[in-house]
Amino acid sequence: MHRRTLLSVMAAGALLGATGCAADSSAAAKDGTTTITLALDWTPNTNHTGIYVAQAKGWFEDAGIDLKIVPYGSTAPETLLAAHKADFGISYQEGVTTARAAGADITSVYAVTQKTNVTIAVRADREDIGSPKDLDGKTYAGFGAPYEKPLLQKVIQNAGGEGDFKQVTLNTSAYAALYAGKADFAMPMPTWEGLEAELSGKPLKNFQLSDYGFPAIYSTLVASSDRFLKKNPTLAKKFLAALDKGYRYAADHPDQAADLLISENKGVLTNTELVKKSEALLAKEYYKAADGTIGTQSAERWQAFADFEYKAGLLVDADGKKLTKAPDASEFFTDAYLPAAK
Repeated sequence: MHRRTLLSVMAAGALLGATGCAADSSAAAKDGTTTITLALDWTPNTNHTGIYVAQAKGWFEDAGIDLKIVPYGSTAPETLLAAHKADFGISYQEGVTTARAAGADITSVYAVTQKTNVTIAVRADREDIGSPKDLDGKTYAGFGAPYEKPLLQKVIQNAGGEGDFKQVTLNTSAYAALYAGKADFAMPMPTWEGLEAELSGKPLKNFQLSDYGFPAIYSTLVASSDRFLKKNPTLAKKFLAALDKGYRYAADHPDQAADLLISENKGVLTNTELVKKSEALLAKEYYKAADGTIGTQSAERWQAFADFEYKAGLLVDADGKKLTKAPDASEFFTDAYLPAAK
């Protein structure tokens, strides 16, 4: 449901000519609306609900926007944004941090989820694993992203362990790998894979990263480029106002929002029970911050994660050389285009 591979924005540039996406920035349509492109990070799912709600309700159209949703393909949204081949895209904090540190023109403008939407999980019946410290010597089934190992090491060490474990790369769902005995632990998304595991009769036991001192992560974001935002500030605000309205509706009316998401993606979202359970969980725990705000981001949170990635040696510059100091992560995001911004 979610990409977790490390981005290589510069190297992927050669793929752009084959994407078929919109040109540099928004374009005026014949009916007087302005076309905006939004690149998805995966096939349509509940992380995207607000987009499809706003589309179905006509809120983008009301704002004078003809929204073109770019399906997920071989080129990451971060790459499309940095090359100005898409106006907005779905991303995540690690993706934006890695790309921006390397000099890519990408900026997060909206936090879809406020709570970290990834956990460390084991089979629910593993009585021998009661804490991440018990994962020493065990096997982790992951996605092959460089940040996974240092993240897990930090959590295990903070729990009192050594952080010494084996790794294999997933070729199936996380819960399936655990129940097949291919691994002892994984990092699934509780709002999708966790629910899918439960519905499949293969429940998981989860350990929240923040319970063991790891910085909170913005797991799903909407990003743009500084170039687009500076050239189209009014349009960007109109787009985010409609998007925000969609996610607020999803937060307040999860069941109805799930129905709209499904109706807009017939043939893709066939497990309606999973979609509805996922939407209900997102509305209850993930969309809204502790203070009730939606879409907002904080410099402290961005800097904490950037510092972690820097200390782990994961951030490189445009030439592929490791950074010699932690980046200023306040430049990686902006709340200036949100509806409440002045």
